[in-house]
Amino acid sequence: MIKGHRIEKKEEIETFLERIRHYTKDQIECTKHTFFRLSEKQRKIFKSEDIKRILLESTPLLVGIQFNGNYATFYKFKENKIIRIALDIIPQKIEVVTFMILDKYQVPRL
Repeated sequence: MIKGHRIEKKEEIETFLERIRHYTKDQIECTKHTFFRLSEKQRKIFKSEDIKRILLESTPLLVGIQFNGNYATFYKFKENKIIRIALDIIPQKIEVVTFMILDKYQVPRL
């Protein structure tokens, strides 16, 4: 893994939720790279609206700040699956950089 994508420090979940609380669905944007890591089948299932709903309505299991300044958030998906969403949070909007589905053992330990 490239150092920039590695997690430099952990952020408290409550702090992260407070940070994104004032953003609306209209202020969350998916980039061209968002669905890059998904298979064709997964791309048919997951849409931008699903990611926005996860960010605004779910509580993450873990939040970290990567060396590149982006946030790495992890959400429970299925019994042994985790969703990782990399975010670039700026004052006007949240850009979803990457969305991927991981096995439970792939979640970093901080």
